[in-house]
Amino acid sequence: MYKTDSELLITGMNLLTKGMGVIEAERFIAMIIHEKSDYTKWQREYFDAKTPEELMSEAIEHEKTHPFQGKAERI
Repeated sequence: MYKTDSELLITGMNLLTKGMGVIEAERFIAMIIHEKSDYTKWQREYFDAKTPEELMSEAIEHEKTHPFQGKAERI
């Protein structure tokens, strides 16, 4: 089930503040708003510059440092 906009905002802020801290999260949001960047275009450019091997290595490293601790849900 999809989250409401409010729920999505709350989840996003919780993730940002947990991962970055309040000050860094606020700076991140300010940068996104100020630069009016196209996040989708940035993602495309970022991932297109990576080799499949680099992406796999980064994914493996991320999983090591951020293991899944929740309950898997079926959609």
